[in-house]
Amino acid sequence: MQHPADALTERLGLPIRDRALLEQALVHSSWLHEHPDAARGHNERLEFLGDAVVSLAVSEALFRRHPSDDEGVLSARRAAIVSTPGLARLAARLDLGEFLLLGEGEAQRGGRVRPSLLASAFEALVGAIYVDLGWETARDWIRERAEAEISADLALTTLKSPKSRLQEHTQRTTGERPVYHLLEAVGPDHEKRFRIEVLVDGRVLGTGEGPSRRIAETSAAAQALDVLKAERLAARAARAAAAAATTSVIDAEPVFSEDDSIAADESIAADDEASR
Repeated sequence: MQHPADALTERLGLPIRDRALLEQALVHSSWLHEHPDAARGHNERLEFLGDAVVSLAVSEALFRRHPSDDEGVLSARRAAIVSTPGLARLAARLDLGEFLLLGEGEAQRGGRVRPSLLASAFEALVGAIYVDLGWETARDWIRERAEAEISADLALTTLKSPKSRLQEHTQRTTGERPVYHLLEAVGPDHEKRFRIEVLVDGRVLGTGEGPSRRIAETSAAAQALDVLKAERLAARAARAAAAAATTSVIDAEPVFSEDDSIAADESIAADDEASR
């Protein structure tokens, strides 16, 4: 049976020299817990290193690709790419989840498609490529994987996270920041689930769940943005309906010309004369 590291090597298209290092990049802590003697370690140290490598590679590529963007726009572009959803998307293009060594429970709970786990595994993979093949190979490989995101000329609002967009909205409309409340945190430390609600101007506008507080807050913020958008559309529709109703009333009122007024005055005068 082919080892996942061998199958992934074929998918990467890179001259991998340290197969053991690549294998470690695929080892989740849950698998190592169940097979303590089967690998030299899990992938979290490689994940730490890969995080920095990905950030630098993407930063350099964006700096060169978008020469007219200021640092704020470049930061927003980078954040969209190196965020958990962004890295999970890059991992999915490799079908990285298929190659991961996960504990039985983690696999049964959907770990192979969980965005946070995929993003971490992608960073670990980059860390292994960097250690094995060096900066230039790692940089070029990342740029190829993220070419579509790096070259995209998206509006700034689409690049920002839901939490950032919600905060900008509330500060613009009320001068306050959204308030996030932890509703519950259940499960053991290595697989805890968080549920969080977000309040805007004292109203609960969204709730979110996730394997971390950050992901749960992001989900709650996204829901709050949907609620606010629906409220804006409803208010706009109500104003349009009111304006249409007012126009209908005006159109229904009789309109008299000057000739109509003269004729009416003559008719009244004739009636007066007849009554004498």
